[in-house]
Amino acid sequence: MTEFAPDAGLQKNRKLKDALLQHKALSKAGLSERLFGMLFSGLVYPQIWEDPDVDMEAMELQPHHRIVTIGSGGCNMLAYLSQNPSSIDVVDLNRHHIALNKLKLAAFRLLPGHADLVRFFGTPGVAANSQAYDQFIAPRLDEATASYWGGRDMYGRRRVTVFNRNIYKTGLLGRFIGAAHVLARLHGVRLAGMTEARTLREQRQFFENEIAPIFDRPAVRWLLGRKSSLFGLGIPPQQYDELASLAGDDSISAVLKHRLEKLACHFPMRDNYFAWQAFARRYAGQHQGPLPTYLKPEHYAAIRANADRVDVHHANFTELLASKPAASRDRYVLLDAQDWMTDEQLNGLWAEITRTAREGARVIFRTAAEKSIIEGRLSPAIRDQWVYFEERSQELNAQDRSAIYGGFHIYGKKA
Repeated sequence: MTEFAPDAGLQKNRKLKDALLQHKALSKAGLSERLFGMLFSGLVYPQIWEDPDVDMEAMELQPHHRIVTIGSGGCNMLAYLSQNPSSIDVVDLNRHHIALNKLKLAAFRLLPGHADLVRFFGTPGVAANSQAYDQFIAPRLDEATASYWGGRDMYGRRRVTVFNRNIYKTGLLGRFIGAAHVLARLHGVRLAGMTEARTLREQRQFFENEIAPIFDRPAVRWLLGRKSSLFGLGIPPQQYDELASLAGDDSISAVLKHRLEKLACHFPMRDNYFAWQAFARRYAGQHQGPLPTYLKPEHYAAIRANADRVDVHHANFTELLASKPAASRDRYVLLDAQDWMTDEQLNGLWAEITRTAREGARVIFRTAAEKSIIEGRLSPAIRDQWVYFEERSQELNAQDRSAIYGGFHIYGKKA
């Protein structure tokens, strides 16, 4: 026994060291989770960052369809109304998103015309927007939403006055984009220069000459190696790990450079309002580029007429579905929320989706990585009731102007 004591002691020390390292890693992960949770409790997305035109292509919406979607910034929900669906249930756990969704719906119902909507949601620096809110919207807004927008921000200003300035420079996403602009300027690059490009060739030249080299700077690679660096995009630690799975080294700078290359170079600036938000921190001015889908004049009448078909719920997706009858819904929009779900949460969600789905129902979602997040994780009893439209998913993913996701996925309920 004694001759093995040194080895036993060494093994014990090694186990203790491993335990301490594991505890340190768990503590660090827990700190990251808490930090992200704290940041995510405020306004995160002043606009949604998924392409609604791709969503509508994938869903093939019909007038009898009943949709359930995550709210976020509310732009997609409004775009879906242009296709005259029977109803939309919007869910979100973030009270700021709830207030923004309800305000957008009320604005469509109550502002006098389309030009007023564009001024309110699409034009920065219009001091009269809060007056329009007071005159047309506030008197007929529900109490909770009116209380929110009439409340004060950290500087003592009424929250609704953000529309007098530029709401797209606020929220977690808006501040992240602002920080990216500052970082670029420190490297001698003015990102707004992208908006001056007139052709795809000029866009690519600007990207390759000005933007791409930034991602190879040691300080930037080090920064992007920190999980907290992407909290401003609404990317929690679990989703960061999904992105990192695509990287070949200790930094995801190459992955992000590839995603930004798609945003900057694959679609003309005149057709991509996501690129305008990224590079100019606003939507394009008149004759410069596109408005977001929900603000386009050709959709105004339909969205205004259908605004009462939306119910906004301060709840999570699974909870809402649990309150709905079986075989009662047709389309489900999960955004990228599944990226940070546990297996138990995924199966609970899909059990309710499967129960409430009518024949021919579809589910769409996005993932940080390229592969579908549910494959190999759902129970066979649930997974076997759905078919994956893989080829169509890849085709539409290539058309997604928001560009930041690795995968877009469509599943259909089997007959």
